[in-house]
Amino acid sequence: MEFSIKQGSPEKLHSACVVVGVFEGGKLSAAAQVLDKASRHHLSDLIARGDLSGKAASTLLLHKVSGIAAERVLLVGLGKAGEQNNKTSVDILRATFKALQDTPAKDAALYCADDTVGKDAAWVIRQAVLAAAESGYRADSLKSKPAKPSTLKHITFATLDKPAAGLKATLDQTVAIAHGMELTRTLGDLPGNICTPTYLAAKALALAKAHKSIKTTVLEEKDMQKLGMGSFLSVTRGSEQPAKLITLEYQGTDKKQKPVALVGKGITFDSGGISLKPGAEMDEMKYDMCGAASVLGTMQAIAEMGLKLNVVGIIPACENLPSGSATKPGDIVTSMSGQTIEILNTDAEGRLILCDALTYAGKFKPDTVIDIATLTGACVIALGHVVSGLLSNQDDLAQELLAAGEQAHDRVWQLPLYDDYQPLLDSNFADMQNIGGRAGGTITAACFLARFTKDYRWAHLDIAGTAWKSGKEKGATGRPVPLLAQYLINRTSGK
Repeated sequence: MEFSIKQGSPEKLHSACVVVGVFEGGKLSAAAQVLDKASRHHLSDLIARGDLSGKAASTLLLHKVSGIAAERVLLVGLGKAGEQNNKTSVDILRATFKALQDTPAKDAALYCADDTVGKDAAWVIRQAVLAAAESGYRADSLKSKPAKPSTLKHITFATLDKPAAGLKATLDQTVAIAHGMELTRTLGDLPGNICTPTYLAAKALALAKAHKSIKTTVLEEKDMQKLGMGSFLSVTRGSEQPAKLITLEYQGTDKKQKPVALVGKGITFDSGGISLKPGAEMDEMKYDMCGAASVLGTMQAIAEMGLKLNVVGIIPACENLPSGSATKPGDIVTSMSGQTIEILNTDAEGRLILCDALTYAGKFKPDTVIDIATLTGACVIALGHVVSGLLSNQDDLAQELLAAGEQAHDRVWQLPLYDDYQPLLDSNFADMQNIGGRAGGTITAACFLARFTKDYRWAHLDIAGTAWKSGKEKGATGRPVPLLAQYLINRTSGK
């Protein structure tokens, strides 16, 4: 899908569909007023007859309206004027693109960056691009008869007045983010028999081939053994698929600038190991590599943007399966840091691969490290599917991520990382155990990781509740690529 920005009067635009807003109570947006006048008040007559109430996210499609050059006019309900919030604004945009996708229109012109959804133009365009990309995404490539691809190929963000300065840059950045989200979604939705650690490594190598600014390195299990990654390797022991440690180095500025490191959990399928999960919904454990997928998606996005900073993506990738050689509850392993870990539950495996990856990240002398992981079911219980969990050893870093999340509407919520929780990880037989009990499970998981991140600024994103949807709408969401990309954009702009 292609996007552009254009100034023009709505009645003169030659488009398959022109989209304008109507507020609750029948008040027309500025662009709708122009169309109403050109059509001899056809729009206001329809509203007066009750064909559209203006309720937020309601739609009404009109064909061949007299006096209007476009083939169709889509009226979108905006709710009560001045009462939109982030949720209603996003709902309005999603409803708009759902309605457009239900038509054969190949292009559309949207008057949504003026007074329509109650936000500044840049925010609206960002969310509109992401909503458009989401509406066109298909996850049925493995069906014998995939659905026909979306016919909607071009979106014009039209304005009555001259577009605000900087909108083109916002549009270009958001298109890159949408591409990154698509990669993340696609990888997440693939089954575990296709999206293996080797497959993720191949995708990382393909990114380097497509973008000269990225250098990809893939370490094998023998390399990890030499590095002393006993914790990571303990997770892959039950699988016949070889583990991979994938590193992507993006250089967007002087080599002397310390990089930001993104570390993504890449469990391509998680059965729980010997601590076997219940069978119900275990198929969704193909999504346990969404942290890794979000790193790949973010790296693609920043390479397309050409951001002026250095970023390292680190992906520990493996399967967690039961077998005669699998790690057992009670086993003790030695991490790359030299700290020993008593594994009480093999289903708490994400932290076991991340801790070695976080130690490995130190070799790049990073300014900041952010790990992204579908880590704990406790985070889903605490925060549901709306926001991701955030914990950090630096409050200023946490605030930067919170702000980026609000900007991108890919929000996080900070949980405490108090030392008071650390004794819950004490072990009689090793330096620590890998679980801290049921209470505060998201926090104790982060406390475990904190023991390996004392040498740098670090934040942990628990995306267990936000990386994918279950039920009828089952599928990867592409989060938190918008959050990560916005955070990196802010670093280059000094925000």
